[in-house]
Amino acid sequence: MGNIIDRARSVLDIEIDGLKTLRDNINGNFTAMIEKCVSCLDSGGKLVITGVGKSGYIGKKISATLSSIGSPSVFMHPVEALHGDLGIMQANDILIALSYSGETEELLAMLSPAKRLGMVIIAITGDAGSKLAAISDLCVEMKVPREACPFNLAPTTTTTALLALGDAMAMVLLDVRGFRKEDYGRLHPGGAIGRAVTMTVGDIMRSGERYALVKRNTKVRETLLQMTRRRCGAAVVVDDENRVEGIFTDGDFRRHVEDDLEVLNREVGEVMTVNPFTVAKDKLAIEVIKLVETRKINDIIVVDDDDRVCGLVDVQDLPGFKLM
Repeated sequence: MGNIIDRARSVLDIEIDGLKTLRDNINGNFTAMIEKCVSCLDSGGKLVITGVGKSGYIGKKISATLSSIGSPSVFMHPVEALHGDLGIMQANDILIALSYSGETEELLAMLSPAKRLGMVIIAITGDAGSKLAAISDLCVEMKVPREACPFNLAPTTTTTALLALGDAMAMVLLDVRGFRKEDYGRLHPGGAIGRAVTMTVGDIMRSGERYALVKRNTKVRETLLQMTRRRCGAAVVVDDENRVEGIFTDGDFRRHVEDDLEVLNREVGEVMTVNPFTVAKDKLAIEVIKLVETRKINDIIVVDDDDRVCGLVDVQDLPGFKLM
């Protein structure tokens, strides 16, 4: 078993070394690629990714990532391009060709027709002296020391490096083009992340009669009855101006009843949790998710612009909104 683990770690070490080499060798050509992509996208164009074999698989992922962060992209297979798919490309698009060797025949065969259409071609390859680099308008070299394969043949380190370079490209474009969480949510309306960054706290909170609201002199017994009637795990304790004084949860009750069986007859202000977490009504729902995950709390008080209580977010409601 030790040999298996050692071999696995060896593979990871080789790929880590490849990524470090890639990182250290990023230069002005990468910057030039980003600038060309920004110019293309800002003028309404798209990034067309192409590649064969393993590079093609990675290319599809890169294209999908680019589109998901607001940089329109499509993947075009080189062979299909020669049979009509060249029509995918428009005058202000950029063609990004992926091939570690830079000598892939199927890929090279479609570059001349693309060139005749006036396409700007960017090569991402491991060999700046390759045919692919020569025919392209710009070459971003991503040479790595070796594959993790013992024969130095199976694409391993090279595909990992290509994937990482694609991620770097996407994240730099995200920053440069000012892509925001809200934009991400609009492009992912069917996912939990999308909902979390488009829905506000006001959309998911309990309001009106759906949560318990009490004063600090309310008896614990009556507080628990209100919590039961409203089917929530906490009561918000407020002052006469409806500002937060504390919160009393079923967890607070369990902790106190262990030491004091007469807790039911005490005022809730004596046993409540003071300085509870609050969140503004107009904040994005993602803020609630962060509080739930980092603070391990189940109930979050919602306040309005005047810092007055207007609702409560109960963690048990979040699955219903498909946020957890």
